[in-house]
Amino acid sequence: MYLSDLIAGGMSSEAAVELLLNIVWTCLGAFLVFFMQAGFALVETGFTRAKNAGNITMKNLMDFVLGSIFFFIIGFAIMFGKDAGGFIGTTGFFSTYGLADADGMFHGLPIGVFMIFHTVFCATAATIVSGAMAERTKFSTYLIYSAAISIFIYPVTGHWIWSDGWLSGIGFHDFAGSTAVHMVGGVCAFVGAAIVGPRIGKFDKNKKPQAIPGHNIVIGALGVFILWFCWFGFNCGSTTGAATNLGDIAMTTNLAAVVATVTVLFITWFRYGKPDVSMTLNGTLAGLVAITAGCDVVSPYAAMAIGLIAGFIVVIIVELLDKVLKVDDPVGAVAVHCGCGAMGTILTGVFVKGSVLADWGMSRLQFFGIQVLGVVSVMAYVGVCAFILFTILNKTIGLRVSAEEEIDGLDMHEHGMSAYANFRLHDDR
Repeated sequence: MYLSDLIAGGMSSEAAVELLLNIVWTCLGAFLVFFMQAGFALVETGFTRAKNAGNITMKNLMDFVLGSIFFFIIGFAIMFGKDAGGFIGTTGFFSTYGLADADGMFHGLPIGVFMIFHTVFCATAATIVSGAMAERTKFSTYLIYSAAISIFIYPVTGHWIWSDGWLSGIGFHDFAGSTAVHMVGGVCAFVGAAIVGPRIGKFDKNKKPQAIPGHNIVIGALGVFILWFCWFGFNCGSTTGAATNLGDIAMTTNLAAVVATVTVLFITWFRYGKPDVSMTLNGTLAGLVAITAGCDVVSPYAAMAIGLIAGFIVVIIVELLDKVLKVDDPVGAVAVHCGCGAMGTILTGVFVKGSVLADWGMSRLQFFGIQVLGVVSVMAYVGVCAFILFTILNKTIGLRVSAEEEIDGLDMHEHGMSAYANFRLHDDR
């Protein structure tokens, strides 16, 4: 309907204009979040080797394709269907538009608008895993995982947090998805990377980690800038309406990102003797992930504090994975999305404005406890589901390509082509 149709149907002009503005803004946010797929594809491609660039591109493409299909027919109903117990939606399967009211509205928006917004969020959670499992995972097996997260992993915890679930009921706050999107994807990434095992050459005979440089840091940096730009749609768009606090959300989002970036720059400069480019780029993403939960309820200075802590967290977890846990994560997805997603959600309980707590009728300690409980609960559920899923896949059709395929590169063996045709690639075994 157009503005004139809404008014002719009995809606006041003010309400009609407000609805249309909310629709336009939410759609714009959804389109920006969709473009994050391009950012993830470039980051993961640039931070890994040239012989696997096509394979990683295909995985990012299929994350969105399969996520859109399965979230539409099953996942959306699990996430937003009617629920009596606080755990899972039970209505709307294969007929998601039937969840709308008589006017086609759902949660204050036309159901198609609401659905596309949450579809792109689901695809974002799924695509986080491809980077952590890059360069040694079978394409066919990865497709099964990508469908599974959109069916029974992301929608269940999303129901807890953003629908009628039990976490929402007790006051858990994750405005744009530090936990619901990023930590969910990051936990899956950790479990998948641990089960599939490290790349050949990542650890020497003494289990000491060896650097495997990405082939194009410029592509990786472009991906980070795209993600940074799209994050304003991710966070500001989560108002799902043209609200007056859009500028405040944009400011907290940006401040956390820039402080995390400069923090990692100086940490790596101090520790390694020179500022590390790829780690600093991941610092930007760390700040963005961390602020996503509380971008609407913290002050600009609190956002800077969250960014500062995220900068330390991402470096610590990268080194923990490499040096202690021996888990090979080529792009740093676990540190960025799992570590900073969890910590950012918990830090929301520390830095939330006092005026907000007063409106909610909570003490800071009470709210902090709820945030911790939510993070731990979601992490436990996703971790168990991911472990079962990846273990079954590993024991049946297999997660990992052969050593020969890994050494030659997945592009040729999985897709019969090179991402850089007519270029001579050096032997980077």
